[in-house]
Amino acid sequence: MAKLQTRYVCQSCGASYSKWTGRCDACEEWNSVVEEAPRDSVPGGLKRSSGNRARRVQFQPLQGSSEPLPRRTSGIAEFDRVCGGGLVPGSAVLIGGDPGIGKSTLLLQVVAALARSGTSAAYVSGEEAIDQIRLRASRLGLADSPVDLASATSVGDIADSLDSADAPVIVVIDSIQTMFVENLDSAPGTVSQVRASAQALIRLAKERGFTLLLVGHVTKEGVIAGPKVLEHMVDAVLTFEGERGHQFRILRATKNRFGATDEIGVFEMTDRGLEEVANPSALFLADRQHAVSGAAVFAGMEGTRPLLVELQALVSNSPLGTPRRAVVGWDGNRLSMVLAVLETRCGLSFAGKDVYLNVAGGLKVNEPAADLAVAAALVSALSDRPVPMDCVVFGEIGLSGEIRVVGQSEARLKEAEKLGFASAILPDQRQRRGGRNVAPGLQRKPCEHLRDLVAIVAGGPRDLADSDSEL
Repeated sequence: MAKLQTRYVCQSCGASYSKWTGRCDACEEWNSVVEEAPRDSVPGGLKRSSGNRARRVQFQPLQGSSEPLPRRTSGIAEFDRVCGGGLVPGSAVLIGGDPGIGKSTLLLQVVAALARSGTSAAYVSGEEAIDQIRLRASRLGLADSPVDLASATSVGDIADSLDSADAPVIVVIDSIQTMFVENLDSAPGTVSQVRASAQALIRLAKERGFTLLLVGHVTKEGVIAGPKVLEHMVDAVLTFEGERGHQFRILRATKNRFGATDEIGVFEMTDRGLEEVANPSALFLADRQHAVSGAAVFAGMEGTRPLLVELQALVSNSPLGTPRRAVVGWDGNRLSMVLAVLETRCGLSFAGKDVYLNVAGGLKVNEPAADLAVAAALVSALSDRPVPMDCVVFGEIGLSGEIRVVGQSEARLKEAEKLGFASAILPDQRQRRGGRNVAPGLQRKPCEHLRDLVAIVAGGPRDLADSDSEL
């Protein structure tokens, strides 16, 4: 039998080398290549052999009838929304987030809610002892929930315990980076261990039909640690976002085979755990007391949910030779683009001025529809003239200064009218046929070019501002 050769594997991307190198040629990361012993057999002996004889694959036609996927709802509406309506039996869900953001707290609340409704659930922790989990459950008021607890890190032992007819239907593994397969000599958390452990647990979940919830660590860049193939193996990837200085937490779906992506659930961190926020728009705008310059309300979309959030801008004289451009919650490159369009197409000057942009509430905005709201906040800050408090803004800005139409405008306007807004600055949609006036109570101010927005906010025709009694 030939001697097995030691290999060196990059812990960032999973690239393999025959000898150690200081820099990975695939992902260009330094000091990420670690020595790992080769795998001489299937991890943990979990693969069930069906013989060496190949079997023919049965193909089915594309057209056919299929029943809707069954769902197990936890009763936590924000979590069920992000999952696509509930947890699908036999699915694997990966949840990642910064340390201390509330991943374990959320999953303990989910399994406790499912267990109270009669669904058998198990919580397996590789990081905490059982007494620590009980203390957290007692603090959250969940001590009486019939949840099975275990503290284990061996994938073989966990798989043998779950491979039975009376296995729980909901299983939480906290976390996948602490699990290890005995047949691999590498340490837990390495690329080989994470990949092999996840593969074994996911295969067992598919065979037995229980729902697997995996907790994943994140790197300093905010991406889930381990090989990228881990995100391809699971059915859904949920990321838990939030700033430590804010009480809000955002659960976002970045991948979902059974529902919409970019769906979010909003929670508030309290001393009793995570509480649902049924109307996040009203909560994000609750601290707005009076009209101030540099603030604009953006009507955005997060998945299928309209969400209103305040964008804040500050423009001040810079004592530095190179003015600062600081952004929190938005894309810094897109801010540079909006500033360039305002200077080139509208004649505004931001030279020698520091520009700060912030998304209130700790939310991260990614869609291009926020361009017009950012421009409104910048123009308001530069001219020291506030945007009316009862006005929402949305639209995409092109490099020539034109305002482009964005999708789901009706849902954005309907949400704004429901929250009591009276006017909206939006792209000119008159050339689109078949449009429906779903928000008749809103006064619409269409803009074809960015100069129209500057005239409305900074001066010239003040027909929009005249509707606000405070200005």
